[in-house]
Amino acid sequence: MGFADFDLSASERLGAAMRFVGLREIRNVFAGALVGAGLFAGLSTTARANGMPVAGVMGVRGMVAAANMGPLGSNFGAANQRYMLRLHHTHTGEDISIVYRIGDTYLPEAIEKLNYFLRDHRTQDIADYDPTEFDLLHAVMTRLRRPGGVIDIVCGYRTPESNEYLRTRSDVTGVAEHSQHMLGKAIDIQVPGVRTLALRNAALSIGAGGVGYYPTSHFVHVDVGPVREWQYGGRAYRTRRASYHGHARHRAARRRS
Repeated sequence: MGFADFDLSASERLGAAMRFVGLREIRNVFAGALVGAGLFAGLSTTARANGMPVAGVMGVRGMVAAANMGPLGSNFGAANQRYMLRLHHTHTGEDISIVYRIGDTYLPEAIEKLNYFLRDHRTQDIADYDPTEFDLLHAVMTRLRRPGGVIDIVCGYRTPESNEYLRTRSDVTGVAEHSQHMLGKAIDIQVPGVRTLALRNAALSIGAGGVGYYPTSHFVHVDVGPVREWQYGGRAYRTRRASYHGHARHRAARRRS
């Protein structure tokens, strides 16, 4: 469906926004128009591994969906669009190239393979990942203009035991006690050929979930938990959001989640 296929009321709302309100209002009205036209392929965790259509919702999932749409009109109505990820695991040495979603439907077998690929490499335990996390990875690569590019996985799922081991192995580890990794909602990543700061900025531009910047270790944490950002190690960069649970704004040495 192209832009001309919007119903009249939706296009009128968008046009009025462009003429009379600021950028933030334009974004909000535009998102509303997309929802009204059935174009926001939201991302419900209840659809996980069941081959169910993803639900039309906003918030974190809506923002990821918007980021995956690309330029205006490029993916409108793409019922058969194939969402592919190419991943390399830095600890196991394994590689996977897989289409995990077509249109608005997740592919159960592909989700299962991704869950295994992202297993805790210390214990071999497997988590039932929130598939929105895969959409977030796809959105980051779209923002980097590297569709189909390889993502290096530094850390996927962590069992509570692995998380506690990493958290307590020294006085300052940067590992959160209540990590999103334990919930199957977080992945630490690198993208070959992309500077860590550029990767962090691409993730932040989506405005969804948590983004942790680790310049010393050269990776970025991305999750589909509460919207927040932080940095651990290296030169401190100014942040724009308060941290999780209303703590002070993050500085250079915050624990990742």
